[in-house]
Amino acid sequence: MMKDILSYESEIWACADLLISSGIKQSKFPDYMMPFFALIMLEGRMRNEMRDIQEAEGIDPTENIEDFVEAFRDRECGYNDYIVRQNKTLSSICDNDKTFEQDFSQYLAGFDAQLKELLGIERGTDDSKYLNLDGMVAELRKKGILMQYITGWAQIDLSPYNNSEITTLEEHIKRKWADISAETAGEQYTPEDIISLIAEIVAAKIDIPKRDFVHLYDPTCGGANLLFGVADRLREGAGYEFIAANGCDWNDALYALAKIESLFRDNAEIKYGNTLTSLPFNGKSFDVVVANPPYGIPWKGYEKEIRDDQTGQFAFLPSVSDGQLLFLQHNAWHLHDSKGIVVEVNNGSSLFSGDAGSGESNVRKYLFDNDWVEAIIQMPSDEFFNTGIVTYLWILNKNKSADRKNKVILINASDLWQPLKKNKGSKRKEMNETHRADIVRALVEFRDCDIAKVYDKWHFYFNKQQIELTEIDEAGRSASESLGYYGEPYKIKNFEATYDEANGWLWPIGDNAEYPEEALANLDIQPKDIIIFSKEYIYISGKNRPGIIQISRKDGSDENLGMGCLNFSISRSKTTGKVSASAKVTNKTDKDTEVIPYNPDPEENDRVIAEFLARYLSKPYRLLDNTVGVEVNFNKEFYVPETVEPVDTILAEIAEIDSELATLEKELGL
Repeated sequence: MMKDILSYESEIWACADLLISSGIKQSKFPDYMMPFFALIMLEGRMRNEMRDIQEAEGIDPTENIEDFVEAFRDRECGYNDYIVRQNKTLSSICDNDKTFEQDFSQYLAGFDAQLKELLGIERGTDDSKYLNLDGMVAELRKKGILMQYITGWAQIDLSPYNNSEITTLEEHIKRKWADISAETAGEQYTPEDIISLIAEIVAAKIDIPKRDFVHLYDPTCGGANLLFGVADRLREGAGYEFIAANGCDWNDALYALAKIESLFRDNAEIKYGNTLTSLPFNGKSFDVVVANPPYGIPWKGYEKEIRDDQTGQFAFLPSVSDGQLLFLQHNAWHLHDSKGIVVEVNNGSSLFSGDAGSGESNVRKYLFDNDWVEAIIQMPSDEFFNTGIVTYLWILNKNKSADRKNKVILINASDLWQPLKKNKGSKRKEMNETHRADIVRALVEFRDCDIAKVYDKWHFYFNKQQIELTEIDEAGRSASESLGYYGEPYKIKNFEATYDEANGWLWPIGDNAEYPEEALANLDIQPKDIIIFSKEYIYISGKNRPGIIQISRKDGSDENLGMGCLNFSISRSKTTGKVSASAKVTNKTDKDTEVIPYNPDPEENDRVIAEFLARYLSKPYRLLDNTVGVEVNFNKEFYVPETVEPVDTILAEIAEIDSELATLEKELGL
């Protein structure tokens, strides 16, 4: 009976015991384990191919080795002369400690040029080391554990298993790497239940004949577990026969693992590089785009390239602190115009970060304006291996059906989960088949239900209206209005004055000019008040600060003009020494911002703004700039108020507790 392949998981991690004893930090385990996992994976799959050639093509390597080698090379799945021609394995190499070093060198030398580059046996044309096997071998040799370490790996024989089974083991191993390595956290592994949900959403939404090609793309594929996981589920679960899986990643080791995996798959292509700047699939449209880009990762290191982008993939640029919304635009850019969907995993910041007019809000507005957003699904917390945050699935569709035009469905799946029997890092929850079916059903039916609400897309738009408010006194007056200028500055003419900084008074300009004491005797003057004498009035207010503007007439009568500012300035010529002054009365104004519901009709939107301001503002105002923003707030849309027990119930509970205490005291003889 063949051994369950997942039982090898514990054996693989037993190899880590040697690393611990050699003083290697746990966070570095993936660096030492990835290349050797790649070795046994390659060896197992090559031996699978060798067995298939014998069974399917009837070529016996013991009778005709050259035809056998040619048939193997024709499969273009990578080649190792030491394995294929000489039928050697890591296990056989480790049988003889005296020839181990020589045999192991020949084993590594037997790989073809591409595999040597991916494994890191030799440097690539761009000087990259990818899995850096050569470097890890040197480190293990220096610590004196190379043969012992490789012997542990050599006990793992993957040749009896098919590609799907090996992929399952690979995903389990990658998940553990995600648990222990902060450097690769969130970049390489999407949980299997989330992969299944994404595949089921895709299968329910795409309208492609089962015998046509489905072109699938993941721009941040990491080790390709999401990309190939969706491809396998579409093939095995949904019955799509032909799937072209395309991916790209910038992490050396994860790219190498994905690339090696792709060699054993039909119609799979993995490319290396910064997806957003190198554009490895430029000019190509895809039927399905899936992605789980890293959250909160800055893009400052390639900001110039992004800002200089000429492809049109970025309508707006978000903050350099987080690149999620760059990938959302990139994925929409690659999506076919007439079929297919994007399913991208994001954290909450892509829904609401940035105010109206910011790059983030403008990206959301761009996607909503084009009516590409079909659904957003809130996932349960604690679903991923290295973070407990809540995540969301954005579903984009460039070819919505007529009944879904300008509409968006929000699906709240936060309560659709079951606890794991054993936590896996931060992952404490998982979605079962029933949970996933409920989500897919809500998306397909596209109507309000207990977990979903359908909205006009305009529901998520808002006006950020800037206004200038005019301060008024208790009688509702402003100074400029009382003077007949209605918001415009009122210039005070025909006056001459200066400012005595020591005493805080305004005095007339002139060598010996003084105003008579009786002119000031009846005025309520405070230190630092501004007093301006003109031919018409005496103006009094606080020094360049708001207050009630008071005027005194020459006939002795006083009047308050209302709230305003008395602004005074004085300057002295450096050449002539002549002093000049100016003064004016202005309104006291403050700028404010109001968030107001949006209407897509411009005239109706103006009316909504006017009615809102009339309802909530009691002060005169002037409209300034208006900016339209877009945000999605699940907490607001699915808010459930806390229920408070009736007072009678609470009092009854208190009385019951009092009674129990009295009984207890009696029993204790207190």
